[in-house]
Amino acid sequence: MTSAQTTLHVTPADTAEALGSGDLPVLGTPRLIALAEQATVAAAAGLLADGQTTVGTRVRFDHLYPTRVGGTVTAAAELTHRDDRLLRFTVAAHDGDGRLVGEGEITRVIVDAKRFMAKL
Repeated sequence: MTSAQTTLHVTPADTAEALGSGDLPVLGTPRLIALAEQATVAAAAGLLADGQTTVGTRVRFDHLYPTRVGGTVTAAAELTHRDDRLLRFTVAAHDGDGRLVGEGEITRVIVDAKRFMAKL
């Protein structure tokens, strides 16, 4: 299986308060999902030919536990399904104490970067 992980040291800029997704100074759900997506991008990198990239098409994610500013979160992604250009990953994020912070599934699709951007 193709897998990767990414780590975040939570800063005030990563909080729900700063992102506008809440009013508490804890890791915001949008930032946690972005961390999980970063892990899927890294996991998919070895599957791409020159000129290809991936784009996210679906996110199903549960944010389960708060993380304070100064805490660390590591998101791991594992490719669990591939159908031609479609890539489906399971993702899980744990804090520095090993607690499950969030988990879910992210779907990405392999695209030709130039053709994709030409659609704009």
